[in-house]
Amino acid sequence: MPKISPDLLSVLRCPVTGSTLVQEGDELVSTAAGDSGEKLRYAIEDGIPLLLPPELISAANAASPDQHDARPGSAEG
Repeated sequence: MPKISPDLLSVLRCPVTGSTLVQEGDELVSTAAGDSGEKLRYAIEDGIPLLLPPELISAANAASPDQHDARPGSAEG
């Protein structure tokens, strides 16, 4: 389980509630509840917190790899 440094945790905020985050295992958890009444959880992958709001996670997973790497205004080829 990668441990997020206390310095980094001190500046990270939940993108939905704006609350601070605490690490619980392989996730960061908001200290305030979201609209659903539950605290929001964010995965940590390869030591990097994935701070996407829950409704955007499925969209990010559905995007093809070339969409992730595309840069606006860049020419391919």
